[in-house]
Amino acid sequence: MRQVLVFCISLLVAFVVHAQEKYTLSGTIKTAKSGETIIGASILINGKDNGTVSNEYGFYSVTLPKGSYSITYSAVGFESVTENISLNGNKVQDIVLPDQVVSLEDVTVNSAIRGRTISGTQMGVEHLNMKEVNTIPMLLGERDILKAIQLLPGIKSAGDGNSGFYVRGGSTDQNLILLDEANVYNASHLMGFFSTFNSDIVKDVTVYKGGMPAQYGGRLSSVLDVKMNEGNNQDYGVSGGIGLISAKLNVEGPIQKDRSSFLVSGRRSYADLFLPVFGDSTNKGTKLYFYDLNAKMNYVLGAKDRLYLSGYLGRDVLRLEKQFGLDWGNKTATLRWNHIFNERVFSNTSFIYSNFNYNIDIDNPGNHLNIFSQIRDINLKEEIQWYAGPSHALRLGFNSIYHTVTPGEITSTGTTSYNDLILQDRYSWENALFATDTWKLSGRFNLTYGLRLSSFAIIGPGDFYTVDKEGTVTDTLHYKDGQLVKNYWNLEPRLAASFVLNSTSSIKASYARNTQNMHLVSNSATNVPTDKWIASTNIIKPEIADIYSVGWYKNLKGNAYELTIESYYKWMQNQIDYRTGADVYTNDAIESQLLTGIGRAYGMEFLLKKRQGKMTGWIGYTLSKSERKIDGINDGEWYNARQDRTHDVAVVANYQLNKKWNLSANWVYYTGDAVTFPSGKYVVDKQIAFYYTKRNAYRMPAYHRLDLGATMQLKTRRKGFSSELAFSLYNAYGRQNAFVITFQQSEADPDITEIVKTSLFRFVPSVSYHFKF
Repeated sequence: MRQVLVFCISLLVAFVVHAQEKYTLSGTIKTAKSGETIIGASILINGKDNGTVSNEYGFYSVTLPKGSYSITYSAVGFESVTENISLNGNKVQDIVLPDQVVSLEDVTVNSAIRGRTISGTQMGVEHLNMKEVNTIPMLLGERDILKAIQLLPGIKSAGDGNSGFYVRGGSTDQNLILLDEANVYNASHLMGFFSTFNSDIVKDVTVYKGGMPAQYGGRLSSVLDVKMNEGNNQDYGVSGGIGLISAKLNVEGPIQKDRSSFLVSGRRSYADLFLPVFGDSTNKGTKLYFYDLNAKMNYVLGAKDRLYLSGYLGRDVLRLEKQFGLDWGNKTATLRWNHIFNERVFSNTSFIYSNFNYNIDIDNPGNHLNIFSQIRDINLKEEIQWYAGPSHALRLGFNSIYHTVTPGEITSTGTTSYNDLILQDRYSWENALFATDTWKLSGRFNLTYGLRLSSFAIIGPGDFYTVDKEGTVTDTLHYKDGQLVKNYWNLEPRLAASFVLNSTSSIKASYARNTQNMHLVSNSATNVPTDKWIASTNIIKPEIADIYSVGWYKNLKGNAYELTIESYYKWMQNQIDYRTGADVYTNDAIESQLLTGIGRAYGMEFLLKKRQGKMTGWIGYTLSKSERKIDGINDGEWYNARQDRTHDVAVVANYQLNKKWNLSANWVYYTGDAVTFPSGKYVVDKQIAFYYTKRNAYRMPAYHRLDLGATMQLKTRRKGFSSELAFSLYNAYGRQNAFVITFQQSEADPDITEIVKTSLFRFVPSVSYHFKF
């Protein structure tokens, strides 16, 4: 017995000694030119099958046995750096990567998108590189990340002149859009033609289409995580551009070199300046423009602490003389504190403010009408990343958001003023705890598992209703200030696994449950800024989605090409649609105007991407179906969701002709949206009325378009001044895609119904000038 005990103690001592012989290498990876941290930089231990990547703040940590290693640090767009490191204790190794230099004799263009890894467990994720986004031809030459992501499979454009996008069968409000962690509720300018994101100050764009990591929540379909540049802490710089519709200017530089920096960026459109060309030049009451203002500062407080402060202010203004005015916009602010507890534990604490509102002014003789609505969030988020060892990387934390929703305030003044209509404010408190572990079980098998516990507390004051099946209010309950109305609790498990078949291919599978408590309600054909955001109530329950995904991933020809095939199935509960003839704007008991039911979406996505060489780009194809089943709509049968499209194709190509000229093109095709058209007509009091049967039972015509672009680098001058001219032709072959289809009676024969198709754009050329020094 004593010998057995001695043997066990010896094994334990040997294990402890062996464990003590492992040490952690950590640090921060930055750029040499600007001093900004690099997201997703690769850390490869040569001769080993393990490594890691830097997090969203450039921090990395890897645990290795005691010994000497050759370690290569690399990132897209930067020269790689190899360090020989002797690891005989925990070591901090900060790395500076120089910008990649391309010669005229050997032009090589890196991928537009940071390549997905074969072994990583995350599915349905895409990373956009802004250098390539800026070469994609866009409407009127405006560089736009929202339009760029809609060229990826599984992400569908909501159409010309329409804000929002659809991801894997979800509606536009089921996408979480973040700017430096702040929620952006409406990410569009000029009624959806352009996005709120100024591409010149965007550092990184990540899109999660499938099982999003547990630190994200509150939406069913996707996450679009946009991060702003930090500002150059090495030298001052100015950049900007001017195009047909807008101009922008960016200024950045060090506050204290190597320790702090600032970034300020402004953009304004000037379409309103051309309005007199098309009308009375004396009319100065008509306005049509948008503006953006971004600002960011960061401070290195010490070796282990860094502070960030960023903000965004954007607004659209549409005014027709003194008769009608509409303005809407976002305000966000984010204060973040990074702290490195030790070589394995990194934390980020964020305090976030977000506000979206719109204001409508209508002037009639003797009366002025004003309509105001807003949604305001105050958010506290804490996240800890713990690199527990060679096989485990954990994320855990909490998120707490206080929502205030003002659904509508309609007031009037004047000699013939009407009674004011003030819809009551709604208050809610959304909380979540989350934890995730990425576990490297072996060289081939990796597993990520996590859990998000969410709660949504509806808080007084306010009146809350009971509604029967016909939409009639049967009872009203009044709650006092701060009184709890209802609290919804949900467990949201996340599971993802990858199995490496060989050095160039793998298979992955994932499951995730997501919940959503903020809902966008609209009964219009297109999404507009005045669509109504509402929170869950005692009747409107949280939307729930269970998402299953499986995929095959293959790298070809020395990793020059990537082939990705993913399939998904999404089951949705508590889906919201409006009753026929619903009034969702002036009804305080919004629950009486809505119906809820179930939904399903499924499909396959194919993506072939070329990442290297003079010619880069991708071909994406999506085959999908999205349906809803709600009692009270289409006799309770399955019907097409508005965003249902069978086929969606995008081809994107970028060719570096030489160091001076870059050529680009993209072609898109998709099945027409599901719409509700009249099935017949009848006469009431000598007036024609259309008869509608099935909702979303018809289709718009198929949409397709070719865009062409070219960028010419102008001669570089002294003191680092560089500039370029960008040319583009939107809808190059003049396809008249249908924006809206209406029905009217023929003037020649009232018994004949005419179909009228309205198109927006045909042959839209543009040129813009961009500079930097």
